[in-house]
Amino acid sequence: MIKVGIVGGTGYTGVELLRLLASHPQARVTAVTSRKEAGMQVAEMFPSLRGHIDLAFSTPEQAKLSACDIVFFATPNGIAMHEARELLQAGVRVIDLAADFRIRDVAEWEKWYAMQHAAPELLEDAVYGLPELNRARIRDAKLVANPGCYPTAVQLGLLPLLEAGVIDCSHIIADCKSGVSGAGRKAELGSLLAEAGDNFKAYGVAGHRHLPEIRQGLRSMAGEAVGLTFVPHLTPLIRGIHATLYARLTKDCDLQGLFETRYAQEQFVDVLPAGSHPETRSVRGANTCRLAVHRPQGSDTVVVLSVIDNLVKGAAGQAIQNMNLMFGLDEKSGLNQVPLLP
Repeated sequence: MIKVGIVGGTGYTGVELLRLLASHPQARVTAVTSRKEAGMQVAEMFPSLRGHIDLAFSTPEQAKLSACDIVFFATPNGIAMHEARELLQAGVRVIDLAADFRIRDVAEWEKWYAMQHAAPELLEDAVYGLPELNRARIRDAKLVANPGCYPTAVQLGLLPLLEAGVIDCSHIIADCKSGVSGAGRKAELGSLLAEAGDNFKAYGVAGHRHLPEIRQGLRSMAGEAVGLTFVPHLTPLIRGIHATLYARLTKDCDLQGLFETRYAQEQFVDVLPAGSHPETRSVRGANTCRLAVHRPQGSDTVVVLSVIDNLVKGAAGQAIQNMNLMFGLDEKSGLNQVPLLP
C-alpha cells in the first residue's frame, strides 16, 4: 500500500485529491497538512468525505511526511520549491500541483511568478507530468511537475497536429474558458457569486502565467518555437475548461484519422466522432479529456475543441495518474469515475 501525504489539503485540488484517493485500491492517505486548520478533522471541513477519510489536519512538522512514499503539494505557487528538496533527499517522491517546477527556464519562471526560485537545481530532474507526452520519463521520476489546467487542455488538443507537422507553428490561437474553481478556494472578490454568476469575461489577455508553460510544451512537441495567442475567460461554471484551438493547415491530411490514431492507446483521451461538439459536463468529475477536430467549410483552418474537468484531468486526477505511473500501477487505478450528469 502506497503511503500518501498531502501538503495543503484545504483547497479545491487538495479535497479533490482526497476524494479520488479515498477509492484508490493501492494507496492510503496517511497525512494531510494545514497550518491554519491543524487539529480539525478533515471530514468536519469537508462533510462529503465522512466515512471515507478518517484523519485530522496536521502541521507539516507533525505530519512526518518523510515517512510517506509520495507527497502531493496542493499548495499555492512558491511553497513546494522550499520543501521538496528535503523530502527527495529522504527518498520520498514528490508531485507538485502548483507551478514551481513546470518551467525549465529559471529567469522565465521568475518573470512570470514574481519571486526568486528557491530550488533551481531541482528543475533539471523535474519531469513535466503530461502522461500522453512524457509517460516513459514519468515512470522513473522522483519529482513531477503536474501540468496546469489550461495547459493540459491546450496541449492535448494540439499534440497530434504538432507531432505530425501539419500546421503553421507561427500562428496558433487558444481561446479558453474556465469555471471559477480554477481560481482556488481563497476568498476573492472576482469569485463571489454576485460577481462571477450570470457573467462572462476575458482576463489576462496581455499575458497569463500559463502562457510560458504552454509555449514550452508546444515547442517540445513541434521541435521549434511556437507563436501562440492565449486568451483565458472566466465563465459562471464551478468546474470545467473548454479550449477552442485554431491553426492553419500547411499539409492536407485526414484530421480525424490523425487524432484517432494518436490517441488510440490513451485511456484518458477520448476523440469524439467527426462533427462532434464536446461539452464540459461530459467530463465533470472524471479524469478525461474529450476532443473533437473540425475543418470548417473545408478551408485551411483547423479547429480543435478540447474539454476537461479543471480539478481532475487538469489537476488532482492527472496527479494520481502520474503517481500510478511512478509506482508501476495500472494507470486507471482510482480513476474509474463516471462523469456526473446532470
